[in-house]
Amino acid sequence: MENVLTIFTIFTQPELFLLVGLGTFAGVYVGAIPGLSVTMAVSILISFTFSWDVYPAISLMIGIYMGGVYGGSRTAILLNIPGAPSAIATALDGYPMAKRGEAGTAIGVTTVMSFLGGFVGIGVLALAAPFVSDFALTFQPRDYMLLAVLGILLVGSLSSGSLLKGVFAGALGLTIGSVGLDTLTFTDRLTFGVPLLQSGISFIAVMIGMFGISEALLQLHHINAPVIKQKISRIVPNWSTVVKHLPLSVQSSAIGVFIGALPGTGGDIAALMAYDHAKRITKDPERPFGEGAVEGLIAPESANNAAVGGAFIPMITLGIPGDAVTAIMIGALFIHGLNPGPMLMIDQPNMFWFIVGALITANCFMLLFGLTGIRIFTKIVEIPRAYLIPLIMVLSIVGAYAVNNSITDVYWMLGFGVFGYFMRHYGYPLGPVILGVILSRLLDDNWRRAIISEREDLGAFFGGIFSSPLSLTLFAVIVFIFVSQTPFYGRIKSGIRRRPVPQK
Repeated sequence: MENVLTIFTIFTQPELFLLVGLGTFAGVYVGAIPGLSVTMAVSILISFTFSWDVYPAISLMIGIYMGGVYGGSRTAILLNIPGAPSAIATALDGYPMAKRGEAGTAIGVTTVMSFLGGFVGIGVLALAAPFVSDFALTFQPRDYMLLAVLGILLVGSLSSGSLLKGVFAGALGLTIGSVGLDTLTFTDRLTFGVPLLQSGISFIAVMIGMFGISEALLQLHHINAPVIKQKISRIVPNWSTVVKHLPLSVQSSAIGVFIGALPGTGGDIAALMAYDHAKRITKDPERPFGEGAVEGLIAPESANNAAVGGAFIPMITLGIPGDAVTAIMIGALFIHGLNPGPMLMIDQPNMFWFIVGALITANCFMLLFGLTGIRIFTKIVEIPRAYLIPLIMVLSIVGAYAVNNSITDVYWMLGFGVFGYFMRHYGYPLGPVILGVILSRLLDDNWRRAIISEREDLGAFFGGIFSSPLSLTLFAVIVFIFVSQTPFYGRIKSGIRRRPVPQK
């Protein structure tokens, strides 16, 4: 019981309380700026906090982490530029709401649902960390590979009515993510003898170009369109709206915790899977998905914030990072003389409960900062396009350059921006491209690990899928998602509905 009381340490020490608040505030706005990733911010913090005590250092990092995951939704809603990969799904319905003049409502809904999702993730971390980590430990390399394939197949739900276009976009993203030196064999892949390509193509450059520059180029077609005034008279959503969609929020949060607890995944995959789940279970949305459905905001924002708590589960109990940010935090704990893993909860139980307390505090600060400053923030979309387009392009260039201080990334960003413009012009979705880049490493590494573990025997590999209940379940879901996106499945479903019910 004494160890559990460490949760309240952060409330009894004003310095720690203020550091969490400062970190959350900074994280919200760092996450909202494309190119300034939370991972980068936390990694920079290590160099400034290595001489601090461990509690202040972790407090500041957790605040930035929690605020940054939420912050990416703001520019996704206002400018259709996700500030973070986990906000890609949020842009699909958030931006159409902003174009209708409902940016304040959209941001209010995402803030409240992010808050609820965050608490679900923290609650699971506090109550069920050993059990969830044991389940994640049962995943074999082939299961991670199947999870990546599952994520790629979700492009069928994100494509503009065409499974073929969605799969093409996802495959393109996988190809882009594969460029560079092979991390296992150190051989060139898809470099075509160009030394510049050996270091690969920056994911941030691809994301900012595809979403930022392509959006600016598309806006040129409507440069003289009238400005839409945003309705921000009510930012906090109605209580009835929260209660109505609470089941969807809880379900999406559960998806987020589960995905977040799987090492190497994160909020981006969780958000996309939750978005797909919402599309499947929502029978009669007030608006179609992709055109401003509020369910399209609730699901991904609940999931990606719940994934924060989930990501700490393997980090604390196994010493395995749940995502890139927790990987950096493992390094920070090592610097401060702690050893993340099963022995941490035995030797340093106070550290575990302190992290839980810091996450609770950061989640509360996120709600406070998320519901303030929106009136100023929404003015961005009321700027005339003649001023907004250059602003988007300048922010995109600065964001692409800031990641690696490389002008090459700026060139890549501009090139993918033009390419993304033509993709959008011809009806190809951009989200699957980014998803493919994200999942390329996860799929490639675990495919080869799975094959090596089976001594390069494909028969044994597929036999392992059908002999493992977990692998078989993932494989069955993949087959179902693929089949459900085909016209054949639609005809069967329609035939079942039209079949007359036999009279008694």
